[in-house]
Amino acid sequence: MTRGSRSWLRSLAVGLCVAALAGCDGEKAPEDPTDSGTAVDAGTSDDAGSPDDSGTPGEEDAGIPADARFAEPLAAGLEFSLALKEDGTVWAWGRNNLGQLGNGTDTPQVTPTQVSGLTGVEALAAGESHALALRTDGTVWTWGYNMHLETGGDNESDPLRLTPEQVPGLTDVEVLVAGHGHSLALKSDGTVWAWGSNRYGQLGNGSLTQRVKPIQVPELTGVVALAGGNRHSLALKSDGTVWAWGSNDMGQVGRAIELPYSIPVPTQVAGLSGVVAVAAGGIHSLALKADGTVWAWGHNLYGELGEPTPARRETPGQVPGLTHVVAVVAGATHSLALKSDGTVWAWGDNSDGQVGDGSFATRKSPTQVPGLTGVSSVAAGYNTTLARKTDGSLWVWGNAHSKFLTPTLSQLTNCQQVAAGSLHTVALRKDGTVWAWGNNAASQLSNGPGPVRPTPIQMTGLTGMVRVAAGTYHSVALKSDGTVWAWGVIILDQEQTGFWLTPTQVTGITSVATLDAGEDHVLALKSDGTVWAWGRNSGGQLGDGTTTPRLTPAQVPGLTGVTAVAGGESHSLALKSDGTVWAWGDNSHGQLGDGTITPRRVPTQVPGLTGVVALAGNGASSLALKSDGTVWRWPGGDGGQLMPTQVPGLTEVAALARGGLHTLALKRDGTVWAWGNNADGQLGDGTVSGRSTPAQVPDLTGVVSLAAGEKFSLAVKADGTVRAWGLNLDGQLGNGRAGVNPSPVRVR
Repeated sequence: MTRGSRSWLRSLAVGLCVAALAGCDGEKAPEDPTDSGTAVDAGTSDDAGSPDDSGTPGEEDAGIPADARFAEPLAAGLEFSLALKEDGTVWAWGRNNLGQLGNGTDTPQVTPTQVSGLTGVEALAAGESHALALRTDGTVWTWGYNMHLETGGDNESDPLRLTPEQVPGLTDVEVLVAGHGHSLALKSDGTVWAWGSNRYGQLGNGSLTQRVKPIQVPELTGVVALAGGNRHSLALKSDGTVWAWGSNDMGQVGRAIELPYSIPVPTQVAGLSGVVAVAAGGIHSLALKADGTVWAWGHNLYGELGEPTPARRETPGQVPGLTHVVAVVAGATHSLALKSDGTVWAWGDNSDGQVGDGSFATRKSPTQVPGLTGVSSVAAGYNTTLARKTDGSLWVWGNAHSKFLTPTLSQLTNCQQVAAGSLHTVALRKDGTVWAWGNNAASQLSNGPGPVRPTPIQMTGLTGMVRVAAGTYHSVALKSDGTVWAWGVIILDQEQTGFWLTPTQVTGITSVATLDAGEDHVLALKSDGTVWAWGRNSGGQLGDGTTTPRLTPAQVPGLTGVTAVAGGESHSLALKSDGTVWAWGDNSHGQLGDGTITPRRVPTQVPGLTGVVALAGNGASSLALKSDGTVWRWPGGDGGQLMPTQVPGLTEVAALARGGLHTLALKRDGTVWAWGNNADGQLGDGTVSGRSTPAQVPDLTGVVSLAAGEKFSLAVKADGTVRAWGLNLDGQLGNGRAGVNPSPVRVR
């Protein structure tokens, strides 16, 4: 373990930043493109992919029944995705706070859920937060966010559409596309119709006035394909020419950049002919020629034009080294090409793994997505990519908003104990090996800072372990010989950190019987009943009478006869053999249970609490389990009492776990009960509604141990398998379905 400045940690991107787009129709700086919507893939008739399918390493791919096969096309918006099945039904998953999934709710879904009341669909499109479907009868149906009138309704009376509604007065449509806040339709007669936001002239009617009803784009005929960007639009004519209109602030319309940026009528893109498909990114554009080459123009800060320089291009230029392409699509700041051999090539921004090469490094030239062949179509959202294979299976990578509202099986067997950090999970198998998954920005999965791990990986050099614990950015393990091993980062104060890049023995302590981790401190209970502590000490959580942090273990004075310890955010708990509880550290919320909010730098007995057999602490609260199976909490109760109060309606409890703002209880019958905050599904009841009283987690039995992270929960069953639920943006559930997938994973 070494000391270092805390400043380096800030560069590790420990937390995920979910893009929040402005509600003002793309009022962003040119360097910050927002949503691309989805481009229509004109493709070619011989786009059949390859019959061979190597799949993704470690993923089984045996095809799926015909009635479950996904058809073409696909569509993706901002953290939500759409897929069309061969029976004409539409299925959606991901973010749903604005009704983007069209299922009548605002609950997110991580597996495909059918869009309500919609059949006979043949095409799809997705904007930032709205969706479009084209039925075989030529009618258009919309749902989701309507602030910019993109779904074709009065936004004052109809700001959200939770289920599909028909766009009135629009028939004979053959093609649909969606931009950030506008929608486009191509009719069978080759005319283009537009509605929604028009601040930059993206409707192409010569004005900047938004439209609630579809209007024809004047003097534009003979069109065969469309694409919608953040605030610009593209049209491909039957003669192979490309026409563009809307914002040209980065040259995405294909003209010299000059004020005003808005070009409210279609203008031919110079120097382009023989084009067979177009795609619009956030503020860049792509064209596919009949000879299989790709041409790009507009914004290029992230290399989305496929070349390292310049920062932007006002006229189309060929993407180097890319041939035999049959389809192109564009996300906000990344681009993709499907080749005739069924392989997918990607380039541009990769901060969310949307390029699919297993890294988060920006790619300024086309790179093949490894392990993915036999692809027949692709789609791109803001920072998400979808691919459909010829067998009908669907694959996804990038930022796919991920919450599991009910317990899901993690990819670990023969497990005996789990521990949850803020964004990562550590598990102890029955063979004494340690496995971990989730966020690894601070090396909490060992081997140095690295990408998110959505599936368990074994910790090297750790065998013979008997217990694990996890703090915010660090992990610890207890060996059968009584030694303690640690890895990750402990933040000591504003300037100092302690870090282990790989599991390293903690010096100065042996004969340890058990341990626990607080946010940035560690508690170790020795076999002689004494407690030792190290780490951050801002609240006095080390119990030595000071607030001085330290990296080496020191005994907590005046504390003997201890049988269990628990660590909270900045406080600590100890259970003595006589059933009494002792607490010390920060007490600003009453987490020490002594009836005050006065901090205690040395252990103080929690008054009126006896017969305790187990403890749990996290955040600014504490829990105690009594021998009679009742649970006591502090602070708690309707009035937020500072003394321990019983949790009503809960008996026969065998174990406890406390998350950031939620609590889990394991009953003696193997069932799990949960209460508290549920915004990310951490209660496991299939909803995102919080509850103040315990309720059973449905369909979960045979559980032997629990753990709770900041916004997720874990349960180990008697058969050694692990169930997990809640937020999964960093892969902390270990089921291979992280919200950020830098490599393709199959949608099941």
